[in-house]
Amino acid sequence: MLVNEIFYSLQGEGYHSGTPAVFVRLSGCNLRCPFCDTQHGHGTEMSEQEIVVAVKLLIPHSSPLTPLVVVTGGEPALQLTASLVEALHAVGERVAVETNGTLPLPGNVDWVTLSPKSLWLGEEAAPVLTRADELKVLFDGGHDPAAYDHIDATHRFLQPMDTGDAARNAALMRQAADYCLRHPQWRLSLQIHKIIDIP
Repeated sequence: MLVNEIFYSLQGEGYHSGTPAVFVRLSGCNLRCPFCDTQHGHGTEMSEQEIVVAVKLLIPHSSPLTPLVVVTGGEPALQLTASLVEALHAVGERVAVETNGTLPLPGNVDWVTLSPKSLWLGEEAAPVLTRADELKVLFDGGHDPAAYDHIDATHRFLQPMDTGDAARNAALMRQAADYCLRHPQWRLSLQIHKIIDIP
C-alpha cells in the first residue's frame, strides 16, 4: 500500500471530535476537489504488517484503552482491504474510515464517515454508499445539504468550509450554525485541529 503518513493526534471533526486516534493516511484520490486541504499525492510503500507495527508504536503504553484508528486519505477505499482492517482489529483497535463514498468499503470497518463531494463535482462523484454511521457535509453557503437526505446516517454533521479567508470563514460559520438551527437533524462540526493548531 502507498501510505502518505501515520500519526497520533486528536480527531478534529465530526462525531469523534476530540478523541485520541492513530491516523493512517493512504495516498491517492479518485476525485480532484478544488477545495481539498490535504496533501496526499505522495507516499511510502508499506505492507499491511508494517502499517500495523507503525500503528502499535504510536499507541501510548500508559493507556488502558486502545485508541481509535482512522483510515483516511485521499480516498482510502482505493487501497483499503478487509485484511488490513482485520489486522488492525487483532491489535485491539476500532477502525474508522473517512471516505467520499464513491467506492465500496470492506465490510468489517467499525465506523464509516461519509463525506460526499458530488454537490461540487457532479454525478461522477455521486456516492455509491447509501448508509454511514456519520454523514459529514461541507457547507459553502451555496449548496443545500438536503441533497443528501436520501443517505441513511445515524449522525449528520455540517462543516463550514475553510476558504483560507478569515472573514469568509466567519460568515460561513454563522450560516452553517443557522442552517443547523433551522434543520435540527444536523449538528455543527468544527475543525478543532485547526483551531488549536495540531496535526
